[in-house]
Amino acid sequence: MALLQLTWTIVMIKKRLSLTFGGLVLLAWGLVLSTASAEAGLATPKGAVILRVLGDIEHTNQDAAAVFDRDMIEALGMETLVTTTPWTDGEVTFEGVRATRLLEQLGEHGRHVLARALNDYTVEIPADDLEAKDLFLALKMDGRYLRVRDKGPIWAIYPFSRRPELNTPVYHNRAIWQLQQLEFN
Repeated sequence: MALLQLTWTIVMIKKRLSLTFGGLVLLAWGLVLSTASAEAGLATPKGAVILRVLGDIEHTNQDAAAVFDRDMIEALGMETLVTTTPWTDGEVTFEGVRATRLLEQLGEHGRHVLARALNDYTVEIPADDLEAKDLFLALKMDGRYLRVRDKGPIWAIYPFSRRPELNTPVYHNRAIWQLQQLEFN
């Protein structure tokens, strides 16, 4: 009987050690993955996620997506864009980031972007627009953070005043407000 108890104890210790070892392996793997995300420049959001980017992108930080809270977007380098729009009176001062800053964080990406708003409005934007057409991701308008009822939290806007060739219905339709998701393909 004592031999049976001793054998049982050894089996249980082995199981616990293997479970502990397995747990350590999972923990180590998680650290490797989080280090890889940090090396890619994508931190983990600490606040509410306001932008989700998925699809054909190189760098992610949550499942197969790159997610950003407002602080993470602001950390990309806030700039100012002064322009008129068809939806505002006179010139408006926007504060936000150039879409090219976001592209730098994503690494390689697809050629087309499907942009989706909070109300499920979607529009396809050529990825080239993000660079060549100076697409701007506005977080503030005239010094105030954009709220959902003010076209926020993100309004993708073009520099209509500086680039009059963009002041057309095609680009007006691509100037999506209440932006919540970009999907590259």
